Amino acid sequence: MSSRPGEEPLVELNSVTKVYGSGQAAVHALRGIDLRVHEGEFVAVMGSSGSGKSTCINIIGCLDVPTAGTYRFRDVDVGTLDRDQRALLRRNFIGFIFQTYNLLARTTALENVELPLIYRGVPPKERHRLALQALESVGLSQWATHTPAELSGGQQQRVAIARAIVTEPLLLLADEPTGNLDSANSQEIMKLLTGFHRDQGLTIVMVTHEPDVAAYAQRTVHFHDGGIDSDTLNHDQVTV
Repeated sequence: MSSRPGEEPLVELNSVTKVYGSGQAAVHALRGIDLRVHEGEFVAVMGSSGSGKSTCINIIGCLDVPTAGTYRFRDVDVGTLDRDQRALLRRNFIGFIFQTYNLLARTTALENVELPLIYRGVPPKERHRLALQALESVGLSQWATHTPAELSGGQQQRVAIARAIVTEPLLLLADEPTGNLDSANSQEIMKLLTGFHRDQGLTIVMVTHEPDVAAYAQRTVHFHDGGIDSDTLNHDQVTV
């Protein structure tokens, strides 16, 4: 299902365990999971609260590290990297979308999208051009000078998507990207993500609790009690 002979996966987790705390207070968030994601895949991650799905995404995004096991990104053992090196990997290769948008309130849509490019040291004129281009790709170029307070929830999430893809990441991690949206806006967000996956070959790993949202992905991985319960292809995948 997720294995392709002769191809190295983009993301590879082997026997990954994550334990928070110690002794009787220890919480086993992940219990030796194996997961592979190849370039160009669109994977939905599902599971109840506390199942381990968010911990898994945090490890893939280099926001957390395993207690045991190995995580390889493009065949690089992430466990051998120090904090600064993990931050560089995250900055250069991974884009993030969150349920709560995480936009800076007092800056414009354009300035929010420019932020990752500032961290990369891109010159002002070039980052302005790239940010405008990203906003155009999500249908918001005419809202470039508006602050988040002047945008709807759906528009704010589209700004967040533009910010996530402006650096042309190898991997996009989306954590409940439609969690705060109504059904119409959810469909619009999923059409955007599906379009980036289809047209640009963007690799996407998306956490969701909504089956109709997961249906847009090629695969669905179900977590349960810190382990992977199932990993199946979506034969009824929604196409747009």
